[in-house]
Amino acid sequence: MPACSGLPDAPRFPYAAASVETYKSELIEFMVRCDVLTFGDFTAKSGRKTPYFVNTGRYRTGAQMSRLASFYAHAIRQELGQDFDVIFGPAYKGIPLAVATAMTLHQQHGHDVGFCFNRKEAKDHGEGGVLVGQPLRDGQRVLIIEDVTTAGTSIRQSVPILRAAANVQLAGLVVSVDRMERGTGSKNALAEISESYGMKTFSIVNIEEIMSYLRGRKVDGRVVLDDESFARLQAYRAQYGGVAQ
Repeated sequence: MPACSGLPDAPRFPYAAASVETYKSELIEFMVRCDVLTFGDFTAKSGRKTPYFVNTGRYRTGAQMSRLASFYAHAIRQELGQDFDVIFGPAYKGIPLAVATAMTLHQQHGHDVGFCFNRKEAKDHGEGGVLVGQPLRDGQRVLIIEDVTTAGTSIRQSVPILRAAANVQLAGLVVSVDRMERGTGSKNALAEISESYGMKTFSIVNIEEIMSYLRGRKVDGRVVLDDESFARLQAYRAQYGGVAQ
């Protein structure tokens, strides 16, 4: 398939009959084609110098967001079923993820859930407040949706916002890519977040799966991850990799 069109050659959602490997590999190739997953020299939000970057801000069309949301919705159904009431998307990249995924859960899976997101600054007029969308109520189960996690910084900023709004339950955290890096300690950031907040954390795909699938593989006639880039990723993983459990 040529440049990122946002649509698969043949629609396959939901992945009831597809293997996990097919499901993950299609997301990986989709990210590459959309220039969302790139290799080079970057600085992550955590401040770490990294040889690869995942930038979901490069999904720019309705078709692309629709397909991405299908991956999220599938993973959520696999991991949580319907055990949540509201999807929360942290500003800014989490906002379109929350909206698109809520729509897809309804359209493809018949599961209608609320969504909300936060403003960067509290509004002091109109309805006021920090949150936009579904008003949170005590006892509601909130699923946080993010693009990627490195050290877990944005999640630690989001939880106080949710708990200030209502006495909610944290149903989980889903990200598209788990970088499998240390959080504040020696553990993988997702494992650390799960332990700190008592909620399930999961990703659609992780960096080890990406490395394994892309090494030496051509996507649209181009080798995306050559031996030199692979070695740099290995060195980075050795420096910042976290313990899964």
